[in-house]
Amino acid sequence: MTRSTRQRERTRETDETEDQEEVRACPECNSDNLVKDSDRGELICEDCGLVVEEEKIDPGPEWRAFNHQERQEKSRVGAPTTQTMHDKGLTTTIDWKDKDAYGRSISSKKRSQMHRLRKWQERIRTKDAGERNLQFALSEIDRMASALGVPRSVREVASVIYRRALKEDLIRGRSIEGVATSALYAACRKEGIPRSLEEISEVSRVERKEIGRTYRYISQELGLEMRPVDPKKYVPRFCSELELSEEVQTKANEIIEKTAEEGLLSGKSPTGYAAAAIYAASLLCNEKKTQREVADVAQVTEVTIRNRYQEQIEAMGIHG
Repeated sequence: MTRSTRQRERTRETDETEDQEEVRACPECNSDNLVKDSDRGELICEDCGLVVEEEKIDPGPEWRAFNHQERQEKSRVGAPTTQTMHDKGLTTTIDWKDKDAYGRSISSKKRSQMHRLRKWQERIRTKDAGERNLQFALSEIDRMASALGVPRSVREVASVIYRRALKEDLIRGRSIEGVATSALYAACRKEGIPRSLEEISEVSRVERKEIGRTYRYISQELGLEMRPVDPKKYVPRFCSELELSEEVQTKANEIIEKTAEEGLLSGKSPTGYAAAAIYAASLLCNEKKTQREVADVAQVTEVTIRNRYQEQIEAMGIHG
């Protein structure tokens, strides 16, 4: 009995699969040029005009929206889950506005009750020390990322790296701020939006030396594959801050490419290398900037720019 039932189920599945395969071609002219009309829920043959399928079920919403604002207003679901919050954004938040669902002010008795509920809601969102650690670290990552102006994808990657470090118990013996800052620095490099250690340390509460030491430790323990930073990634930002033209930016990239091919980049700081190329390009394009101006933007010393500049112009065959 069981065997015959299984055979019937297999036969039904086979028939359904054959029906789906037959729909891929028009039964009238055998053309595979079929077009879906989403508004009417029909599958139409473009060659002969036959309606192959109709009244198809639309899994999308029943409402229509023509821009992002309308879509947000008509949507009845919450925000997507995110790694940047310790609870991934799944817990309930009691609004601080003391109003009911209709926008009317609530009574003083209800107001004090909501105040107590709001306070306890904040307390129970973190059940143990690990979650409190994560909550503080992710808020630090969000604060520093906002100050650096990096996109949300970097914050998500930094949050995932910190979660992995917490799971592997790499936080023990190190400050939460130090590991959070190192995770953000690693995320910037992985996402191709590099920020120098100097820039990171400016928005962090820990010193540059500790950030570098912690970054090397977590990248080694977590097996993060980090490629050397390309100096060309710094060029657009530095040129924008120095108000230099597109011509200077193109010339600086050309200098970096040609000199890197000769092995000059090995062992050099990418920020200093990019700054020297921009300084050289500004001279060649008659948009002169002083070494001090370039050094302030790149956060390197004038000596570094002079040394890299001399090496680059010699490799390019430019003298005087």
